[in-house]
Amino acid sequence: MSDETPPVAGLTTGALARRLGVSPTTLRSWDRRYGLGPAVRARGRHRRWSPQDVAMVEEMCRLTAAGAPPAEAARATRHGRGPAGQAESAAAVTSDRSAPSPGAEEPPRRGGAGGGLPLGDVRQECRGLARAAVRLDSPELESRLLEAVGRYGLTVAWEEVMVPTLRAVGRKWESSGDRYVEVEHLLSWQVSSTLRSTPLLLPRAAARVGGAAARVDAPLVVLACAPGEQHSLPLEALNAALGERGVPTRMLGAAVPVEALIACVRRTGPTAVVLWSQARSTASVPLARHVAALEWGAPGARRRPAVLPAGPGWERRSCGGFPRCVGLRDAVETLTRLCSDDGAVAHAPRVR
Repeated sequence: MSDETPPVAGLTTGALARRLGVSPTTLRSWDRRYGLGPAVRARGRHRRWSPQDVAMVEEMCRLTAAGAPPAEAARATRHGRGPAGQAESAAAVTSDRSAPSPGAEEPPRRGGAGGGLPLGDVRQECRGLARAAVRLDSPELESRLLEAVGRYGLTVAWEEVMVPTLRAVGRKWESSGDRYVEVEHLLSWQVSSTLRSTPLLLPRAAARVGGAAARVDAPLVVLACAPGEQHSLPLEALNAALGERGVPTRMLGAAVPVEALIACVRRTGPTAVVLWSQARSTASVPLARHVAALEWGAPGARRRPAVLPAGPGWERRSCGGFPRCVGLRDAVETLTRLCSDDGAVAHAPRVR
């Protein structure tokens, strides 16, 4: 009978590092410093991580991404080693952190990069999002996104948590060839799902106009990406933020054909039309002028929509005569003001 140690099934350190979105050096450091290594080791062979070992270091990743100091997170993880104790270990680390009052904004906690993504000086929550995205951990992404919206509100969560992480993934994708495409797609999908679920997360303001749902001429905003423009996430964020304010919208989404946009404007008679362009190639000033010139209503009481070109594709110098907004907060304030005044429709300035 051979006394050779049988092979041990499990992940190698390199495979586990790729799965978690951390470096192999980090895993070895956690093992050396805190004893968070494979529970069973085979002599003369590469270390293999069992499912229980993987669950342990996943918990370590979650706790450190949430802002826990590594030594404290390691103690909690060792205390609850294995799946049965993970919930207790997470609670032990976070139990002494007081939750903010609803609607309150905390000063941003800054953190380094997460998951090898170039995050820079951003909120700590971005680090956790990045690591979960690199791990392709959908449940963790969903949990962190919902927590950010509930904690900070939609606008802050979008501008200071979602956008920096999305940009970091985009930069990594561009610099890594075909790698990280799946990370970008998964993160974008989870962000979109979170934005669409905000009516269930946040209290919606009453309609800006009394009985607006029953009025044909109730002020509303049409949101559309320019023809050929596929990047609709910023428009989804605006749609969610306007819904939070009680401003009625009609969301047309990505790559809206010219004919469809014009038909929607004529049928709904909106107070404002937002045209989103991510790239210069999709920004069309002639289209914006054409939409701004559309009229409807009885003779003597004709109305026109205010057109708001939005997105980095629009050059400021080529949009003379149109209002411009900087960021989600500015756009929400501008559109809310246009649709307010007790239901009075704001007339857009003529664009020549």
